[in-house]
Amino acid sequence: MNPLLLIPLVVSFFTVLLLIPSWIRKAQQIGLLWDDMNKLKAPKVAGSGGLIVIMAFIISILFYIAYRVFFLQTSAFLIEILALLAVVLVLAGIGLVDDLFGWRKGGLSMRSRLILVAFASVPLMAINAGKSIISLPLIGQVDVGIFYPLIFIPIGILGASTTFNFLAGFNGLEAGQGVLILAGAAAVAWMTGNTWIAFIALCMVAALIAFLLFNKYPARVFPGDVLTYPIGGLIAILSILGNFEKIAVFFFIPVILEVLLKLRGKLVKQSFGKPLKDGTLDLKYDKIYGLEHLVIYIYRRSGIAPTERTVVITIWIAQLLIILLGFILFRQGLVM
Repeated sequence: MNPLLLIPLVVSFFTVLLLIPSWIRKAQQIGLLWDDMNKLKAPKVAGSGGLIVIMAFIISILFYIAYRVFFLQTSAFLIEILALLAVVLVLAGIGLVDDLFGWRKGGLSMRSRLILVAFASVPLMAINAGKSIISLPLIGQVDVGIFYPLIFIPIGILGASTTFNFLAGFNGLEAGQGVLILAGAAAVAWMTGNTWIAFIALCMVAALIAFLLFNKYPARVFPGDVLTYPIGGLIAILSILGNFEKIAVFFFIPVILEVLLKLRGKLVKQSFGKPLKDGTLDLKYDKIYGLEHLVIYIYRRSGIAPTERTVVITIWIAQLLIILLGFILFRQGLVM
């Protein structure tokens, strides 16, 4: 571990730490403000702050590329890294457009979103990323050949990027989930010998930790789809490049459960709780349409008045336990 590798991580963290305050002021000036829905008076909060996180991530990865080229004097994995950056940038652009169109008005249409995100996967398809050998139930390992880049890669990126923001709407929730899952992915990559993938994941983790200082309760800035799309996509990209798709899907269990609950509400029910005068939350609907609602329900049934902060921390703990369980269940495949 060369000390020079600290430079990209430090750059990623401090770029966000130093620029987010300016973004908050500028967002307030131009009216890029969203309602904080889990507060009784729904105060206005700066939106799309995730753009700064993406910028910090891109800059840190460029520093990492310079380290590999000039210090290690190698171009190994350079094509993969550049393809990764291309996908992340396209996803961020799609997310930003979705933000500007306004989530209250539905943002981009479902069809437009799916087409654009599928298009974002083209750089990985072009370099034939990952391995085409997959394991199927009752059949075993199958080499799907050209169908892997043409079908499986876009499906993976499309699924991860468009569903990651389902588990959202509470201060710090999305950024915290990103930190946990990407840290888990970094550990998997490190254990399987893909140290370059681990480092890329940690660059985003560093940026997200700095962002959480402003996004945690009470939030001063929201991430927006400009961040949630790239985070979901990055998780899929890293698992494809590192060939650890199975455990990555396992890490995604909370998101998958959230999607299933959202489908119960035909994707129109929102994740928010019902804020009360004492600062606690109650259920917004008669039924449960998200993990956030489930946590509120469990606390209420237990005689505990949940707050926005306790709901977020509870989901984080559940996510961490799932990641730890994933390492136990998939431990045989994690040893080089």
